[in-house]
Amino acid sequence: MKRKIIKIDEEKCDGCGLCVPECHEGALQIIDGKARLVSDLMCDGLGACIGHCPQGAISIEEREAEPYDEIAVMKEMVTKGKNTVIAHLNHLKDHHEFGYLKQGARYLKEHRDEVDFDVDEVIATVHQGNGRKHQHAHAAAHVEEGGCGGGCPGSAEVDLEEHKTRENLSGEPTKTIPSQLAHWPVQMHLINPTSEQFRNADLLLSADCVAYAMGDFHRQYLKGRSLAIACPKLDSNKESYVEKLMALIDEAKINTITVMKMVVPCCGGLLQLAQIAAENASRKVPIKSITVGIQGEIQDEQWI
Repeated sequence: MKRKIIKIDEEKCDGCGLCVPECHEGALQIIDGKARLVSDLMCDGLGACIGHCPQGAISIEEREAEPYDEIAVMKEMVTKGKNTVIAHLNHLKDHHEFGYLKQGARYLKEHRDEVDFDVDEVIATVHQGNGRKHQHAHAAAHVEEGGCGGGCPGSAEVDLEEHKTRENLSGEPTKTIPSQLAHWPVQMHLINPTSEQFRNADLLLSADCVAYAMGDFHRQYLKGRSLAIACPKLDSNKESYVEKLMALIDEAKINTITVMKMVVPCCGGLLQLAQIAAENASRKVPIKSITVGIQGEIQDEQWI
């Protein structure tokens, strides 16, 4: 599958760091005085960083990116030097892509005689969680002004099931109603369709407003499903949603798609996006459409 990925012209880049906080996926970092795309995996190709580059060093290219190949990425990373490799591996670690992290470490060990840095030192640095303090030095001024540094931390992937506690130590039920959200992030622009949380899952594709209208959204519909949310009226670049949904079907091999939309006409676009993706994907998955009224009542529920 071809998809859009940002491209950085290193001759034009002066390392100002203004692009870094605008990459919501945290795929950009300033390393050795240049902006680097440290992971193709997390770049959604939306180009939010482009308008913040005063040198015009960032553009978007379209190239083959399916399936994701960690070995191919590592071959590129090692040419950039030790700091870039550490940043890339840390990026995988931060986003819980431990399978790819192991592949990268294995590649380094197998090619230790071909690189000009200490492989064991790099792996130990990543394992211990070090090596980050110098990665954003050139963006420090922007961070102090309120930027997010290596991309907004709110977009980092989290497996919430690992952190949930249904009962306290005494065995008594918690007083608050537990959330059924199993992962983060959930917005379609931010999710990574190859993430572990989506593999072989039942996908709930929900319009933003549904959870606010339904009082029992978590227990009745979110429980046991992986979530992605979107607004078919207000979101931009919805074409990327089709590509991500296709990747969820073909690569993550999701089992089903449940589309929950509001009764308002503009919300019907969410179901259309799912249907377009399903028609163009190589695998076939069943789609259920659920229409929710503005007071939270189910007005229609059917398999498409």
